[in-house]
Amino acid sequence: MKAMIVHSNEIVTLLGPARSPDAVLDESLGRASVLVAADGGAAVALARAIVPDAVIGDFDSLDAAVTGRIPPDRLHKVTEQDSTDFEKALSRIDAPLVLAVGFTGQRLDHELAVYNALVRHPDRRVIVIGEQDICFHLPAPLRLDLPEGARVSLFPMARMRCASTGLRWATDVLEFDPAGRIGTSNMVAHPPVTLRPYGPGMLVIMARRYLDAAIAALIAG
Repeated sequence: MKAMIVHSNEIVTLLGPARSPDAVLDESLGRASVLVAADGGAAVALARAIVPDAVIGDFDSLDAAVTGRIPPDRLHKVTEQDSTDFEKALSRIDAPLVLAVGFTGQRLDHELAVYNALVRHPDRRVIVIGEQDICFHLPAPLRLDLPEGARVSLFPMARMRCASTGLRWATDVLEFDPAGRIGTSNMVAHPPVTLRPYGPGMLVIMARRYLDAAIAALIAG
């Protein structure tokens, strides 16, 4: 059991090193003002004149010019070598939901590792926010209040099944597999949408403009 570093009753923003448009970070901070930086995310925050509430990572991407501008009690070095900085931070945040910004759009291997971590930590509720899309792991049955025509892509990270209602193409009879059947580009036909996974491993991908609907669903769920 990893010791928690950040405890919050509110939603937390977790900032990574990949630079995102200012509007994406502003959108997240508007909903989750507690800011945790994952290693190099601290430099991104300081470039916006924001001092993170906590910095978690192995600090291999930070130099003294960055760490010197952050109060020492906010710096939390984690030296384990079998996890990414995203995972180091995520596994040490105790919050009802984490909004992860700055983890998409640059190194593809790092981005894929983020999605892998979502599945390996199904107890953590996380929404990864990119410039266009959001992504989250489907931990349990969920209801999404989305308008007709909204895209709801289902991408399996394991062989599994996922029942649903409200989608244009039914999923109940499908066996999803990352090396076989996937469920991208489905859409809402009859709101609301319900999703019922049979086990962990399903990622849900939607347009960023539906962030508030995803937040509401995950908090309620």
